[in-house]
Amino acid sequence: MEITERVAVLGLGRMGLPLARRLSGAAEELVVWNRTPGRAAGLPGAASPEEAVRGAGVVVTMLSDPAAVAAVADRFRPALAPGTLWIDMSSIGPAAVAEQHALLPDGVDLVDAPVLGSVTAAATGALVVYAGGEDPALDRAEPLLAHFGRVVRCGGPGAGAALKLVMMGAVVTAVTAVGEALAVADRLGVPAAQARSALAASPLAGVMARIDSTDADFPIRLAAKDLALADGGPVFTAALAALRADPARAELDLAAAGRGPL
Repeated sequence: MEITERVAVLGLGRMGLPLARRLSGAAEELVVWNRTPGRAAGLPGAASPEEAVRGAGVVVTMLSDPAAVAAVADRFRPALAPGTLWIDMSSIGPAAVAEQHALLPDGVDLVDAPVLGSVTAAATGALVVYAGGEDPALDRAEPLLAHFGRVVRCGGPGAGAALKLVMMGAVVTAVTAVGEALAVADRLGVPAAQARSALAASPLAGVMARIDSTDADFPIRLAAKDLALADGGPVFTAALAALRADPARAELDLAAAGRGPL
């Protein structure tokens, strides 16, 4: 479905760039911005966040954490015109979404729409998008978000951000636990292939599939960020400590946490 308004995409990292590319042929007009120049890869770029959003009907942000969203939003917020829809697809949690919602200029709507899926899924439009916001804003956002994958409407503002943390808390903790289980298998003399085969044939099959994925690119540092935002109990806390135990591995994909001790 064609998007008949100007769209600005801010943040061209691992996920942001494939999302922008999917909008390139769908939006009537597209402009992108990234903190590090040179990431536009042929897409029409702006020199600053405020330049990117000026005149845009929809602004899409895909940034790394709450601090990055706050810093970029502080720059572009004054340039948002009444009637603009801001869709934040970053994984920042409901508290940060509420903070940004409170700072919106009159007449500007915000939808939180973090995603679940790999970089390949982002490129092919096969993500799961958890969307939260007021119904009119969600109605307007959904046709654009559908270019990225299956849209799950979660409820009011912050609901998408909340469900994303629930999902990431479970997935990240499970991957980390399997890594420890394989370390136990090694210590007990269970052959690695046998342990992996047994786990793959168990209710943990989906976790093993994530560990064996060859197209995922989700750094351990971002997984740790999501766990910290979830602010869970002792199990989440233990997984977070394990993820942070070796800073030298922070840029490895999360799958590394499921292949043995960090």
